[in-house]
Amino acid sequence: MSPASTTDTGLAADLLSAVARLNRLATQRVKLELPYAQARLLSTIEDQDAARISDLAAMDHCSQPTMTTQVRRLEDSGLVSRITDPADARAVLISITDRGREVLTRVRADRGAIIDPYLERLQGDDRDALVDAVRVMRKILDDAATADR
Repeated sequence: MSPASTTDTGLAADLLSAVARLNRLATQRVKLELPYAQARLLSTIEDQDAARISDLAAMDHCSQPTMTTQVRRLEDSGLVSRITDPADARAVLISITDRGREVLTRVRADRGAIIDPYLERLQGDDRDALVDAVRVMRKILDDAATADR
């Protein structure tokens, strides 16, 4: 393994670890209007625009019956709806509703509010570095999404 790839692997592991710890901090300290697993699934559905239950199950590393139960809970709450798959009229896609987007926006704001006090303590250079880091992380995610297509 070359020195650059060792460094990149370490950077990748450190990045994922830090993001996971921030995520846990926000999750542990916030009171959400829906369970975290449902909020995470709702976010995945939003990211996908519309997806089959089997695809959602694969993304979440769970069984199709488990995903069907989770989707049904979101559907019963009016957060997602079923639409006919334009590529296969026998299949349905799960899509986020306007109400689902509103709830997800509130969930994200509530989780962000947990982190805000720590961000407020950052000095200018650290805050600027974090703004740049978020921009770079979004670029990584955009590149990954493009590669997946």
